Amino acid sequence: MITRLRSCWSAIRYLAVGAASSMLAWFVLVGMLFVLLMCPFGVGIPALPIALQLIRRPVNFERRRAARLLDEPIPEPYRSGNPVTDPASRRDLGWLVFHGATGFVVGIFAIALPLGGLRQIVTAFIWPAFPGGVESSLGFVVTSWPLAALSAITGAGMIALIFLYPRVARWQASIARRLLAPAPGVVLTDRVVELAASRAAALEAHGAELRRLERDLHDGTQARIAAVVLQLGIADSLFDKDPRRARELLGKAQDTATGALAELRTVVRSIHPPLLTDRGLDGAVTALADRCPVPCTVDVRSHSRRPAAVEAAAYFVVAEMLANITKHSGAEHAWITLDGTADTLLIEIRDDGHGGADETGGSGLSGIRKRAEAFDGTLKLSSPAGGPTVLKVELPCGS
Repeated sequence: MITRLRSCWSAIRYLAVGAASSMLAWFVLVGMLFVLLMCPFGVGIPALPIALQLIRRPVNFERRRAARLLDEPIPEPYRSGNPVTDPASRRDLGWLVFHGATGFVVGIFAIALPLGGLRQIVTAFIWPAFPGGVESSLGFVVTSWPLAALSAITGAGMIALIFLYPRVARWQASIARRLLAPAPGVVLTDRVVELAASRAAALEAHGAELRRLERDLHDGTQARIAAVVLQLGIADSLFDKDPRRARELLGKAQDTATGALAELRTVVRSIHPPLLTDRGLDGAVTALADRCPVPCTVDVRSHSRRPAAVEAAAYFVVAEMLANITKHSGAEHAWITLDGTADTLLIEIRDDGHGGADETGGSGLSGIRKRAEAFDGTLKLSSPAGGPTVLKVELPCGS
């Protein structure tokens, strides 16, 4: 019962605020009508985009109220550009008309009904103190005990109607969500654009990765192997004439081959670290933290294995961020948290440095964002001046 009374009180507040916002909606509609009437005279044309931009403030207020009541977010449907051509502006105007027509009436009834019921009950008890009787809130005069009983019963019924208020409030919020949320076609279009952008970023990142591998193999490993071949050839030609010189060249060739093998292993690790296969993401990230010059604390809250591509992306995200912390943050300590469910991997990296990290500053953060978006993931960065810097990456693991 206490829970139901709390929900009723919350609904009364919602509907009462809706009555006030309904009056504001009428003021806004009158202002918009004035701007539209001025358009044929040329005065309202430049003011129309500004007016449409301004009405988004009360609309956003109502969007947040409805989202809190329904306990689900209502995303803003606005696009960058001219508000006149934005489909969301027409939906805003539609909500203003609907809310202006219904919000005030519903809100006033929500307030007046329990107050009227309370007056009915009070009238049933105080009428004997007045010689001519007392007029009830429903208009009839209570002059006898039968009428007093009728007044009390109707009053109790009016008060009991407040238990329907949560449904009325949810109805009003549902209409607001339907009108103020992005249209289904708009959501699909935006999603297609977002996926096309993430696909282009993934292709760009893949191309850059291939070019890096080609450069590393061509300038490093290939050059060393060519030097080994040359040194072996010279040693072979000098073996009979100058065995000592030939042995020196064989030693240099062995050293060069060892260096080429080390470089080749580095290239292989940059494609897919063997640690991920041998020890999983937990062990690979722990190894990264152990090698980092800045002391790191690793907190693994989810030990389930993810797809290989997701684990590789997570590994490189941590590696790039630890490199940034080492080079730019001035931190004395860093914390790495791996969390999530079977369908989602959450990575949080925090440091106690001086903050001020910026994706546009060439710190590799833009590359981390592209890598996350390639998996339809998200990246959130908080790095105020003075610190701390917190990076949160969410990678979906579904098929």
